[in-house]
Amino acid sequence: MGQVLSFANAQARGGRGNVSNLIDSFASFRRERLDVLWLKENAELLNVLETSDCKIKECDLSQLLPFYEGSLRHLNFFRQYYRFILSICLDLEALGVPGERGAVMAEWIAGQGVAESELSDLQRAEARRLLARRGVDLNGTEGLSDRLRAFMRNSTAFAVPNRKAAYELTHVVFYLSEYGRAPLALDPEERQSLLFAGLIAYLDQDADLLAEICIALRFCGEQPPADWQGWLEQHTRGFALQEGQGHGGMDDYHPYLMCNWLQLQVGREAFSHAQCRGMIRFDGPGRLGALRGVSMALYTLLDQGRGGWSHLRSQLLGVLSAEEAAILRGAEGSTEVFEPFFETFARFGQVGAA
Repeated sequence: MGQVLSFANAQARGGRGNVSNLIDSFASFRRERLDVLWLKENAELLNVLETSDCKIKECDLSQLLPFYEGSLRHLNFFRQYYRFILSICLDLEALGVPGERGAVMAEWIAGQGVAESELSDLQRAEARRLLARRGVDLNGTEGLSDRLRAFMRNSTAFAVPNRKAAYELTHVVFYLSEYGRAPLALDPEERQSLLFAGLIAYLDQDADLLAEICIALRFCGEQPPADWQGWLEQHTRGFALQEGQGHGGMDDYHPYLMCNWLQLQVGREAFSHAQCRGMIRFDGPGRLGALRGVSMALYTLLDQGRGGWSHLRSQLLGVLSAEEAAILRGAEGSTEVFEPFFETFARFGQVGAA
């Protein structure tokens, strides 16, 4: 019997059938069920749906019920993937699947000390959040939130290209804010970190990362720059979904999810492309970023001494292509923190004495 889910607040105007198509493709076609990428993709899709409180009726979860029913056995054998498995089951229960496997898993994970093997504070934060959804405490998390907030306050670290650090920044916000259900009040340095990371993503025209940053800002009660959100809305319309054969390779499913997740957060149409069935391939509209061009231009200026944005603006714009210059001007006008961002981003000087 198919399981029906019903969401409450924001509308996904793409329609219930489109979301069911996505669920079916992720559950049955894109990956083999014993592939860790199957766990990753399904956990991410369900996370987007559960945290968006979408108003979507009669979306079919039946393809995921066999996994839910066998999930305790799956967790025992694939305990190294406990966060994916627990997340899927918790979200399925939140979306209406009857059962108590999430609570059983949370107690077992805590009792076996599975999460205590994590070296990363970020992964510990995710584990803490997942277990807390069933009232279970994770041992060894003293001072964890303080360390995560200290990471967020180090703004200069996010004014240079480092995608890993930027994604970690957004996920710190996701976990500490309970995906916006407990909005995080940002210190000025924390807000600046998100804006600095967003400027890097905007310069690179990296829709995946920029969408996450906009969502993280909204989860903190902040309004993301309108230029960023406008570009992401246009980018979202450019995705192409195609039906395929066999199992999926690498494609743009994650940018597609993140861009549509943002559209859900702002009450716009989402998942309107998802009219394909079976094995769906996600192709983004492509991007021509300015980050590399600007970085290479700055590298050639390193020996000219320190210079701020006002000193270098015309020189940089003059050596970039027309497309790169337009993106750089767009970044400049998008937020009031561009000049302090540029002070670190330019990276003038050298390490030590010559």
